[in-house]
Amino acid sequence: MKREKQIGKQRRRRRFRVRNRIKRDSTRLRLSVFRSHKHLYAQVINDEAGRTLVTASTIQQPVCDEIKYGGNKNAAAAVGKAIAQQALDAGIKQVAFDRREYKYHGRIAALADAAREAGLEL
Repeated sequence: MKREKQIGKQRRRRRFRVRNRIKRDSTRLRLSVFRSHKHLYAQVINDEAGRTLVTASTIQQPVCDEIKYGGNKNAAAAVGKAIAQQALDAGIKQVAFDRREYKYHGRIAALADAAREAGLEL
């Protein structure tokens, strides 16, 4: 139990460190990512207005139709393409990538790379 508590504290510290760095240094909108075991969620947020502008996830129908399972790198790439396409349609070209407490590796990196390839500037 002690080790689990320590890991939880490390994750909370990492989340606050990443989020505060993005809010302090960037004037761009924020592309926030949440990862669960089965699904992946991404949203573009305007922190000044406190509004979510664009969302995409493995639960939504267009993305869900083209993937088999929502918790792998292929699903992350599909979400990255979907969020980039919706953001470009809304007139958003530049965002700051908020990876929360997750390392830039695996599904998180696949989502970011797919968003870049689709034309979104991170």
